[in-house]
Amino acid sequence: MARKMLIDEELSKSGEDDNNYDFDLFVIGAGSGGVRAARFSANYGAKVGICELPYHPISSETIGGVGGTCVIRGCVPKKILVYGASYGGDLEDAREFGWELNEKVDFNWKKLLQKKTDEINRLNGIYKRLLSNAGVKLYEGEGRVAGPNEVEMTQLDGTKLSYSAKHILIATGSRAQRLNIPGQELAITSDEALSLEELPKRAVVVGGGYIAVEFASIWRGMGATVDLVFRKELPLRGFDDEMRAVVARNLEGRGVNLHPRTNLTKLMKTEHGIMAVTDHGEELMTDVVLFATGRAPNSKRLNLEAVGVERDNTGAIKVDEYSRTNISSIWAVGDVTNRMNLTPVALMEGTCFANTVFKGQPSKPDYSNVPYAVFSIPPLSVVGLSEELALEQANGDILIFTSTFNPMKNTISGRQEKTVMKLVVDAETDKVLGASMCGPDAPEIIQGIAVALKCGATKAQFDSTVGLHPSAAEEFVTMRSLTRRVAGHGKPKTNL
Repeated sequence: MARKMLIDEELSKSGEDDNNYDFDLFVIGAGSGGVRAARFSANYGAKVGICELPYHPISSETIGGVGGTCVIRGCVPKKILVYGASYGGDLEDAREFGWELNEKVDFNWKKLLQKKTDEINRLNGIYKRLLSNAGVKLYEGEGRVAGPNEVEMTQLDGTKLSYSAKHILIATGSRAQRLNIPGQELAITSDEALSLEELPKRAVVVGGGYIAVEFASIWRGMGATVDLVFRKELPLRGFDDEMRAVVARNLEGRGVNLHPRTNLTKLMKTEHGIMAVTDHGEELMTDVVLFATGRAPNSKRLNLEAVGVERDNTGAIKVDEYSRTNISSIWAVGDVTNRMNLTPVALMEGTCFANTVFKGQPSKPDYSNVPYAVFSIPPLSVVGLSEELALEQANGDILIFTSTFNPMKNTISGRQEKTVMKLVVDAETDKVLGASMCGPDAPEIIQGIAVALKCGATKAQFDSTVGLHPSAAEEFVTMRSLTRRVAGHGKPKTNL
């Protein structure tokens, strides 16, 4: 309450000299969070300007585009490729459902690539129209902070413009990183992977996170030979260990070659392609090497040091619970703050910012029970606590309920791929703390489960809900047999 009163008082005082500024708000970065904050602030009556780097599918320090990473070189184009790759397995399964298909089915990568590009071009235009319709002034160029209330922007022709603003919001996102090994220039990042002119026949994917797993699934689904190289025993560190094992098993079942506890030491160009050498002495010959080894905040070129805006050792801008930096007129949302780097979370942060600063309703983003998904084939989706986190945080015992079954579709197609579901429950309160699923339609199902967890649903309420039959989703309300009871305050089961 004291913090809320302080915010109210500061914002009230800052309104006394509104007319001395060119803008009430100037936003640097027109990705998901920046556009949301700009639009909502304008709808609340603020005079808003926003700047963004010129558009191109492959980003750099001077290339970006309205819509940001998610729309142009992230979630959206990636999901389109996942859809495309999924048809490979679906066509195999279709034969058992009576579809008479030729033995050889051709895949036209260039056609899908063009469709993907057409869609992100369309969305880029939609985001621009959303800003225009809200009355937000859009500038194309590189923005930097010139003072607590001043933004300098370099236009495409090199000319510089300077604007004053009562509030400055930084929403510049993040960028893929490269491994520092010999031959690193031979590798690509997810940016380039979404725009390759030719589909690789062989691919080495480096990394154990969701981007690595997704691209391994995409390229394997399109017929490539894929080697996935990662440092831990299982991919997807930070996810529930049991579900990580399911994803690893599914990747192998679909033909991805896994290389756990492995690092790349160097890349070399040869007449047969790129040779990727591991620390175990393996030599993997490939057409493309994808570095999916993390992302870093886009904060280097913003002139933050000169203004005194604090960053952490990763370059992420430090903010308080209201997304405010240590400079009272400068705020930041999205990946550049490195809090929870998801598009819907950036949207939430942008909304809370606008409510706090221009609606008069101080609002803190709520990071509890945020659902997320790994769009592998099949996908993994989770909400709430993993078993490991629940054990760390629990005051008492934890109840684990699981269900492993063959989806109805697979009983006909013959595909040997199980769906796995899991609920993590507080033994004392009966509250469902976490839910996860790996199998077809997992993200669509978990989104609904997330609503239940947000409302504080108990296991008894899950059990009393009538299932929708026949569906995979009904398993979440029929898991009545306890799989195991685990004592709280225990150490995680594994260190994978």
